[in-house]
Amino acid sequence: MNIALWAVQIIIGLLFFMAGATKVSRPIPALARSMTWVNSFSPPFVRFIGAAELLGGLGLIIPAATGILSWLTPLAAAGLTIIMLGAVVYHLRHREINIAPVTLLLSALALFVLVGRWVILPL
Repeated sequence: MNIALWAVQIIIGLLFFMAGATKVSRPIPALARSMTWVNSFSPPFVRFIGAAELLGGLGLIIPAATGILSWLTPLAAAGLTIIMLGAVVYHLRHREINIAPVTLLLSALALFVLVGRWVILPL
C-alpha cells in the first residue's frame, strides 16, 4: 500500500505542479487557447487555482519525503480533491463530457492519497 501511495503521490504531485505552474506563469489569453474554462473566471481566480495546484503538488511530495510537517500531505490531497471536484462540476455543467472523466480521475487519485495518508497509512 505504501508503494501505491508513493507512486500516486509522485505522479499526481508532478502533474498538479506542472499544471499549476502553467496557470500561474502563462498569460491568460495563451491559457484560454488550450483551456476554455479560463474565459469563465477572472484572471486572479485562474491564478489562485494555479497557485493552489502548484502548492498542492509540492505538498503531496515534499512533506512526506522529508518527514517535516508531514501532516501537510493529506491536507494538500484534500485541497486538490476539492479543486478537482469543482472542476468536474464545472465541466459537466458546460457539457464538456470529454474532460470531466479526467478531472474525476484526478479527484479520485487525490482522495486515495488523502484517505491513505490520513487513515490507512499515516505518515
